[in-house]
Amino acid sequence: MRPRRVEDAVTARTSLRTPETAPAPRTRSFSWGLDPGIAIAAIGLAACSVLAVSRAASEATATRQMAYAVIGLAAAGVLWRLDYSRLRELRHGIYALLLASIVAVMAFGGVARGSRRAIELPFFSFQASELGKVLLVLSLSAFVVDQTRRTAGRHTTARIMLLALVPAGLVMLQPDLGSALVYIVIGLAVLFVGGAPWRHFAALGALAAVAVALALVALPAAGVDVLHDYQKERLTAFLHPSDTASDEGYQQKQSTIAIGSGEKTGRGEGSTQTKLDFLPEHHTDFVFAVIGERWGFAGAALVLSLYALLIWRGLRVVTLSKNLYGALVAGGIVAMLLFQVFVNVGMNIGIMPITGIPLPLMSYGGSSLMTTMLAVGLLQSIHAQGRAALASKGRVLTF
Repeated sequence: MRPRRVEDAVTARTSLRTPETAPAPRTRSFSWGLDPGIAIAAIGLAACSVLAVSRAASEATATRQMAYAVIGLAAAGVLWRLDYSRLRELRHGIYALLLASIVAVMAFGGVARGSRRAIELPFFSFQASELGKVLLVLSLSAFVVDQTRRTAGRHTTARIMLLALVPAGLVMLQPDLGSALVYIVIGLAVLFVGGAPWRHFAALGALAAVAVALALVALPAAGVDVLHDYQKERLTAFLHPSDTASDEGYQQKQSTIAIGSGEKTGRGEGSTQTKLDFLPEHHTDFVFAVIGERWGFAGAALVLSLYALLIWRGLRVVTLSKNLYGALVAGGIVAMLLFQVFVNVGMNIGIMPITGIPLPLMSYGGSSLMTTMLAVGLLQSIHAQGRAALASKGRVLTF
């Protein structure tokens, strides 16, 4: 009888283990799984952008912005229905495309205001550094997954940051300081979600402090200028705006005047700072000032609320992801959006330096708007497949 009991026990243990060890059924198609919060925030911000651009610039400019939004939404819809996990297999090609597009702009791009940042196409200016933000998120996330068991190693951290610094250095040569900073933030965010230890971030912070000291003090003293004069002035003007109101701090001063004059509900057609062009670039980098002056605190609060909704639901997607790759991609996208919103709004109200970072989904420009829509599509894809994976395990989420 004893052998029989042993056989029964082994059989019972095997039957209990089978559901855990058996591979999950592969789902060929997943439910709609649309996150309504992300959709409402993205469409709402795009609509606010078209409205603001129509007031800050010409109707033709607003029409182009609307066309960019529609194309971006269509591209987001395509990504939403695709299996984002397949992009992991294309990591080397995606990273090569990132570098090649930036180099192509440096070689063939037109020069505007001392910078070579875009290639002029028949319908819009292609800015590779904007598309590169999403490409960098996809490629770095895949490289981190490849090193999952060694994420805590300093060699992995160094490798991932090096992969982020290479395109950041290339866009710095254009020069485009804002995009370079976004690339670095993406690298740090992917490492954070991937589980890199805090001591690695402390070491990176120390290295960053040394790099800043070299770029701003040591190398200029030796006759080597890392930053252009206008970049240095922009980075320091916000610290003493009253002393630079007629020079490099002019834009920021006019922006704060525009936002302050909007008060509670805005000045409407009586807006002067933006309507009479006292504030340069008010439909691109300073579009938030247009919102603040024309629609006041109410309009600014609405825009910031939509961003808060987008960030909140993006963080929710990180927790719902069916695999590590999806969590890393979602985390990188959320960090990219949050950093850009914080810096752009901050420079509009005078608490951050002017770095040329656009306001996602709001600033005028095809490259920025369509790239952000691609990021939104990736978030929706991760959300949809995460919900489908949970549903296959018998768990249903209401929101």
